[in-house]
Amino acid sequence: MTSDLFANVKAIAAALRLLCPDGIFEIRCPGSPRATISGYFDSHKLAAVEAVKLSGHVPAIYVTLNPVDPVLLARSANRLTSYAKNTTTDKDIVRRRWLPFDFDPIRPAGISATDTEHQLAIDRAIQARDWLTSLGFPAGILADSGNGAHLLYRVDAPNNKDATDLIEGAIKVISGKFSDDRVKVDLSVHNPARIWKLYGTQVCKGDALPDRPHRMARIIDGVTL
Repeated sequence: MTSDLFANVKAIAAALRLLCPDGIFEIRCPGSPRATISGYFDSHKLAAVEAVKLSGHVPAIYVTLNPVDPVLLARSANRLTSYAKNTTTDKDIVRRRWLPFDFDPIRPAGISATDTEHQLAIDRAIQARDWLTSLGFPAGILADSGNGAHLLYRVDAPNNKDATDLIEGAIKVISGKFSDDRVKVDLSVHNPARIWKLYGTQVCKGDALPDRPHRMARIIDGVTL
């Protein structure tokens, strides 16, 4: 393994330890040349090694934000399987670990953001973070999704309707305050089995052009919580 690949594996493994500190998680790549690629992991390092192999060769690599039922490890244990028929559903989630916010610049579907659009989404997420901090929210994660921005806040809640309703309500509040005709807050990310960009991997939406490049998803701030 070259030094660059080793560094990428290390970065992805660190992100996984932060997002999925314990339990089983799924790595998933929908829409790849081999249809949906999926695997279940209890090893951050093995998951990172598998993700590095795919980064830049698939549209995007995702991870389940919330821990999944341990029995699902038997579907594809610490390895990725092409043409996967079964992936994580809401009922497979053990607990809720994160309150997620996704800020996406408005543009035609299927293309990467321009640098201006990309920065606008990051700036909007920072504004939302500052507002939440003023309300007493604890430190969270600010991240670059590749085309937009993420905020993540740690929670510890059961996987039930009350928790889902609470998370959905919080996302609606942020959307109502910070969405406009240039950046939208995604209202669909409240479900328990939500998959999330895996930081340290490349996001390849559409063709890479000089004004709409492919970028790495990465953590900007909040590595230590």
